Amino acid sequence: MSNQSTVVFVGAGPGDPGLLTQRALQALSEADIVLLERADLVPADLVAHAEVTVQPVDGGARPLLEAASTAARVVRVLAGDPWVDSAGVAEATACARAGVTFEVVPGVPVATAVAAYAGVPLAPSHEVPTGLALDATTVLRGSLDEVSAAAKQLLADGADPTRPVVVVTHGTTSAQQSRRSTLDELADSQAGDDPVVAILCDSEPDECLAWFESRPLFGWRVLVPRTKDQAGPLVERLRRHGAVAEEVPTISVEPPRNPNQIERALRGLVEGRYAWIVFTSVNALKAVRTRLEEYGLDARAMSGLKVAAVGEKTAAALESWGIRPDLVPSGEQSSRGLLADWPVHDEETDPLNRVFLPRADIATETLSAGLADLGWEPEDVTAYRTVRAAPPPAPIRDAIKAGAFDAVVFTSSSTVRNLVGIAGKPHASTVVACIGPQTAATVSEHGMRVDVLAPTPSAEVLADALASFAEQRRDDLRAAGEPVVRPSQRRRSPARRSAAQRRAT
Repeated sequence: MSNQSTVVFVGAGPGDPGLLTQRALQALSEADIVLLERADLVPADLVAHAEVTVQPVDGGARPLLEAASTAARVVRVLAGDPWVDSAGVAEATACARAGVTFEVVPGVPVATAVAAYAGVPLAPSHEVPTGLALDATTVLRGSLDEVSAAAKQLLADGADPTRPVVVVTHGTTSAQQSRRSTLDELADSQAGDDPVVAILCDSEPDECLAWFESRPLFGWRVLVPRTKDQAGPLVERLRRHGAVAEEVPTISVEPPRNPNQIERALRGLVEGRYAWIVFTSVNALKAVRTRLEEYGLDARAMSGLKVAAVGEKTAAALESWGIRPDLVPSGEQSSRGLLADWPVHDEETDPLNRVFLPRADIATETLSAGLADLGWEPEDVTAYRTVRAAPPPAPIRDAIKAGAFDAVVFTSSSTVRNLVGIAGKPHASTVVACIGPQTAATVSEHGMRVDVLAPTPSAEVLADALASFAEQRRDDLRAAGEPVVRPSQRRRSPARRSAAQRRAT
């Protein structure tokens, strides 16, 4: 056994990746190998930060010690807190006896986290494996069989059979389900191996505290057809609203087939050929920046140029590169909005009238034609091309067509066209959300209904708009006395749907 090896026991918390500590993230980023507790306790997406091999290991010291014999830094990921919620103590003892150095990164204990996400305060509280009859809040954890047996023991010890109980499965994740019950009903529960947390309350819990499951998009399965490296902010905002976001890449961004045109344009940029450069997307900026850096140049290559940007994201990307755009549309964040603010060319004040437009190979001519009408000389240059991605796996395609997704969010016309091309149109029951008017028009051209339109073209605003739609839909269903179901749970027959459901969709 190498005395250079270190095992780091990382507490994964209850299942929500957002509850990982900074130290846990650091340990995962430094790991040579990651040993993951079984999937029903530690979801695989918790270790997405790890860039090395991840192996599921149910337990026991042998695989841990074998990994430590070949790797310098082994991270053992355990549910909850390694010193409270799992077999961490036993495995750490085995490491110590084998002469393997170990560290412990505490995690959020399952019991306290699940109670918080279920809206049940725990002060004062006790956590017991099989339990005694206690006046304070008591938490029972284990399989349904084990928790039911513990409830029977509590009843035998004289506990109140009507004591309020909240039974939680998949706590702190988007699949969380909380069920109100009583102690005698818990004791009579049917057998099951799924892990549960049963919170025995000292009084009936206030439903207004159940914040987690009341989020507007809680449990919604949302399809995000985007370029993979650009989906992050949108997915993160959807998850904050409770959605299960599933990314399906529909396009990939690649260099132009013939780089001569962009190379000539960049030489002209450095030589002062242009008065303006216009970035209509982050991809366009990225393409130009990458080329300049290949030549050993940076943002100073654009000194003397006026810079225009379409969209907050593009403007922010420019500023992160040290360039403050001279012109951003004051109204609609689109080529039309930019043209509305663009000055007419004046030969006396602007002797140079050329405008550099680095764009995608499939870009429309709206901006180029509009600039020409204003007296400028636009040069459209293909800076990158968008290529349709491969079709998603068959289960995803089937889910799209069958209405298993509750919503789909479109962030560009190309994502609409490419999703339809590689996977087919979403089911009519799926809520369709669009980032802007042009994208919405493309959705309508493909025979789909537009349910949500973002007030401004921002990924985060689009997610917020979808959440507002879902919240209003929920309120409408409740006001009509209808059950609150997700769009994917609706009855398929239009004749059977209520007026409230029709209004809500």
